[in-house]
Amino acid sequence: MKLKIATLPGDGIGPEVTNEAIKVLKAIASEFDHTFIFEEANVGAIAIDKTGNPLPDETLELCMTTDAILFGSIGHPKYDNDPSAKVRPEQGLLKLRKSLGLFANIRPVKAYKTLLDKSPLKKEIISGTDISIYRELTGGIYFGEKQLSKDGNTASDLCEYNRFEIERIAHLAFKAALNRKKKVTLVDKANVLESSRLWRKVVGEVAKEYSEVALDFLFVDNAAMQMILNPKQFDVILTENMFGDIISDEASVIGGSIGLLASASIGEKYALFEPIHGSYPQATGKSIANPIASILSAAMLLDHFQLTKEAALVRKAVDKSLKLQITTPDLNSKTDMVTTSKVGDFIEDFINNPNDTNVNFTNIHLGQSTII
Repeated sequence: MKLKIATLPGDGIGPEVTNEAIKVLKAIASEFDHTFIFEEANVGAIAIDKTGNPLPDETLELCMTTDAILFGSIGHPKYDNDPSAKVRPEQGLLKLRKSLGLFANIRPVKAYKTLLDKSPLKKEIISGTDISIYRELTGGIYFGEKQLSKDGNTASDLCEYNRFEIERIAHLAFKAALNRKKKVTLVDKANVLESSRLWRKVVGEVAKEYSEVALDFLFVDNAAMQMILNPKQFDVILTENMFGDIISDEASVIGGSIGLLASASIGEKYALFEPIHGSYPQATGKSIANPIASILSAAMLLDHFQLTKEAALVRKAVDKSLKLQITTPDLNSKTDMVTTSKVGDFIEDFINNPNDTNVNFTNIHLGQSTII
């Protein structure tokens, strides 16, 4: 298969982790005789610095002429610490989602057996957790009308949804559940919000088309609590934009590091793949950023194009790296530091030489070539 992939490394640790995902995709292309063509463009703070625009026209044009987008991260302290800034890095990602119609964000959450003791939660609580979160991505409060009074003392953000926006992501969630444990949990705030009551009504109607799938409802405050008390109860979580943003970040503690969580943002025509972590500016350039979320996002990219064997091999390589504790300091601070690039090197090497990688583990820690 031939794929043209736009790479948008962005800010902070984005370029470091994206580089490792590209490395892994190149290994897959070599092993399975595919052709992956990568073309890079700017987005976020770095794009503002260069052009004054967080999503330059040439970046958007590139994304519209490629098969998929591999995204890094956006954000910089100079904008985070200045709430009055009129142009912000996040505007670039929001515009990209809206322009490409990326209405569904899919975030897998898994408790890896080898990392159960890395989570702040008890092993018996998180063991066996395997959740897929379906977050609506182009509607709701993030995109609603925003107002600020002339005196600057009153502000509002409109949370607005229509039936079509809810139906299209609900169908995706129910179809996913058919191939999982056949359960969908709608997370909303229907006891307070009119928009949530519309979600309940529409999702209830969609559910009738999927008789094999059980539908459950949870208010978002209770869902946040249940995510900590008993995450194993969830299979597919379906929710609106802001609730999904919060719930999925909360779920990151289950695996022990936000550096493990991948995501896919898909629409009718385009698809974007990115780790859910932020730009982590404190770690920029220190080679300590965990690239696994970005690498697993690349695996989701492969899945999107039905390259299931290839995606399975990437995940097997990731599992092996975790089992052997070839991980960055967020997951393993007790051994000699394994850098961002060494994690990528190991996973690349496993793809190329799965039977020899245990031997190469020693070479990685000696800083030698992983190819023997």
